Amino acid sequence: MRSLVVVLFLSAPAVAADWPHFLGPTRDNFTPVKVAPWKGDLKPLWKVPVGEAHSSPVVADGVVYCFYKPTGLDMDALVALDARTGKRKWGKAYERDAFSPPFGEGPRGTPCVAGGKVYTLGNTGVLACWEAETGAVKWKLDTLKELKAKNLVFGVSTSPVVVGKLVLLMVGGKGTGVIAVDAETGKVAWQATDDPSSYATPIVVGDDLVTLTGSHLRAVGVADGKEKWAFPFKDDLNESSTTPVKAGDLYIASSVTAGSVAVKVTAGKAEQVWADKKLACYFSTPVLVGKHLYMINGSVRNPSIVLRCVEAATGTVLWEKPGIGKYHAAILRTGDDKLLLMDDAGKLTLFQPDDKEFKVLATSRVCGETWAHPAVADGKLYIRDNTNLFCLRIGE
Repeated sequence: MRSLVVVLFLSAPAVAADWPHFLGPTRDNFTPVKVAPWKGDLKPLWKVPVGEAHSSPVVADGVVYCFYKPTGLDMDALVALDARTGKRKWGKAYERDAFSPPFGEGPRGTPCVAGGKVYTLGNTGVLACWEAETGAVKWKLDTLKELKAKNLVFGVSTSPVVVGKLVLLMVGGKGTGVIAVDAETGKVAWQATDDPSSYATPIVVGDDLVTLTGSHLRAVGVADGKEKWAFPFKDDLNESSTTPVKAGDLYIASSVTAGSVAVKVTAGKAEQVWADKKLACYFSTPVLVGKHLYMINGSVRNPSIVLRCVEAATGTVLWEKPGIGKYHAAILRTGDDKLLLMDDAGKLTLFQPDDKEFKVLATSRVCGETWAHPAVADGKLYIRDNTNLFCLRIGE
């Protein structure tokens, strides 16, 4: 399995123009695209109406995939669009159980494209494998029903992670906290931990899957689910939604009530290095640039978020910029080490990483209200709001 993971990372440059899964090709909010400051407002190259979702678009092999709920129907739907023109290639859907959570009935989890397939996880727990070329559904697994697990208040929101022949995800519950599914057959390959689920998405570090569950920051083996290390970390509202961040020899986790914590793992033991309750991330994942973290902090009780620059090694706040948005803003690091900030009002900001102050380089309104994370591929930014998917040229 170690050789398999190495091969996957060695092959990454071949798909550097793609954004095939949540948080981009390296799952850390990085795009190799270089972005120069623009003047005036960015104009869309195209826009296409799409159904309801907080799921993010993904891009692979010149195709944009968008996962959504069709209006008035209890279905999960996937549409494939030409990335250059927005022209529809295909659109398919399947029925699923009715579900009406707060803040929208569409899916939250982002698709993952791998090996000619698209893997999606809907908010009722249905994991599906679609043929990327045709949209044909190869298999489905209703994870909550099959594994007798409970849904979350806002619905399943974690995104599937594909490594080799395995699809990895959280389900939650006794013996089913984290599972692996055979990517070809949809059969459960292994299941591990008794942790409740969270809304977060795991990352892959070497041979390990590192995830923020409903009770722990935890690592299990990709191949077999064997526990590697665990650190207790629980959100009071069970609303942990932030992807873990690897910063040098530290792992950083955050939630909306528990704030942020940095842990160091030595000989299979995870120990706290620093913690700060005010560094509370809701569902925006921090971005590491050099020695500094750029993170969006906020509270469910006070709908106004703050951008902070934080020293990753110590948790020291170097500066903060309040009033960035309401609940959410996504941050991406560009190929020339600038930062793109997409706020929940639909404004895109390019700013220069700096440990002294917030240095804005350019801004533009690009869409309506959104909680979706943008995708960047081949010099273009793809972002969806409540009604449309937009494509904008931002770099080369």
